Amino acid sequence: MELDEMKLAWQALGQQLERQNMLNLELLRQKHASRLRHHLRPLVWGQSLQIVFGVAAMLWGIAFWSTHQDVWQAMACGIAMQVFGTLALVFPTRLLAMQQGIDYAAPVLDIQHRLARMRAWRVKVEAPVFVVLGSVIWIPAMLMLFQYDFDRVGAPQWWGRMPGLPLWMLLCGVVSLGFVGLVYGVLRWLGHRRWLEDNLAGSAIRKAETALDEIVRFERE
Repeated sequence: MELDEMKLAWQALGQQLERQNMLNLELLRQKHASRLRHHLRPLVWGQSLQIVFGVAAMLWGIAFWSTHQDVWQAMACGIAMQVFGTLALVFPTRLLAMQQGIDYAAPVLDIQHRLARMRAWRVKVEAPVFVVLGSVIWIPAMLMLFQYDFDRVGAPQWWGRMPGLPLWMLLCGVVSLGFVGLVYGVLRWLGHRRWLEDNLAGSAIRKAETALDEIVRFERE
């Protein structure tokens, strides 16, 4: 009987420890779920500001080309700004939708997959598009400001007075894109590709990934 009682006691103790571990794991998950929300909150703020910027750029482009329809060069600049602003609106909206789709009570693996998709979206889609566009969008923006100046002095058709302007614009675009490509190539050559991708993904996603890794390590232990 003593041996049987000892076995029952060990079984009860084992069940109690198992329940305690499950409780500790659940408490840890709740804690890290709160940390995940906290880490991703700056992402929401940043993307919201980008949406505001996108709307402003889009409206500026629309207002510009709609009032310069008699000058096709100016109209082209306004349309380019409208397209840029539209993308600056759509891209963060897409990322926010992905973030809102995270169920913090879901299994860790599911949350990791969703964060991985957010990282891939920022690194492989959003960053390349805006790095390329951002390196050349300053050209139409500057030309639009020039157009306002010439409008004020009553010379809206100033484009024909500068025959070298198209070549200058092309060279500026090539130099800007070349500089971006050079920086990317140097970083890869120095072995900083992972560092670059982490920075493109953003600190919010990196911190959220770290919090999930801590849960995985605890479960394995």
